[in-house]
Amino acid sequence: MGLRVISKTMSWLQQLDGRMLWNVESTANGQIGDDTKKYVYLTFDDGPIPEVTPWVLDTLKQLGVNATFFCIGQNVANNPAIFERLKAEGHAVGNHTWDHPSGWRTSARSYYRSILKCQRLTRTDMFRPPYGRITNRQINALRKRFQLVMWDALAGDFEDGLTGAECVKVVMRRVKSGSIIVFHDNLISQERMRHALPIVVDGLLKSGYTFATLPHRVV
Repeated sequence: MGLRVISKTMSWLQQLDGRMLWNVESTANGQIGDDTKKYVYLTFDDGPIPEVTPWVLDTLKQLGVNATFFCIGQNVANNPAIFERLKAEGHAVGNHTWDHPSGWRTSARSYYRSILKCQRLTRTDMFRPPYGRITNRQINALRKRFQLVMWDALAGDFEDGLTGAECVKVVMRRVKSGSIIVFHDNLISQERMRHALPIVVDGLLKSGYTFATLPHRVV
């Protein structure tokens, strides 16, 4: 499924489904009360892995911003030091399942088992479905326990047909106050992400945006 199709599908779903978080209103964040500020919420999916995530953490530290990492349980188990580092540096954590199954192609029992196995390590109240693919039944079951987090600014860094420069344009064209931006700290996306991330963050900072982690709690 290409980026354009994903974007059109997600735009359609966003209009229909208010059970998931697509964009954060300025008054919804605990640190806010100042509606004159423009907030954006940078997120990463699929890590932590040693080939990519430390570079992301170094870059975010240099730029002085925090993000929310939707982690795969297997990667957390294999790279506990990186996971502890991202938490220690002020980043938030979300559940992205144990092994990245598609909710459309996985039995409900197997899907929930993957989420619960990841939850033993991530201990978070946020969940993002891999690929953004989740069924109505899964939404209704999971929203009782998690804030289901989607996005409104998908960088497309996983798309072979895009360049890093094009990923920058995609994000900057879609971002607005309250936007949830998605990049990926995985091997497939790393070349495009490494190019786009610093440019996007620097550009948004210069445009007056403040970066924040998604509203969350440890459970």
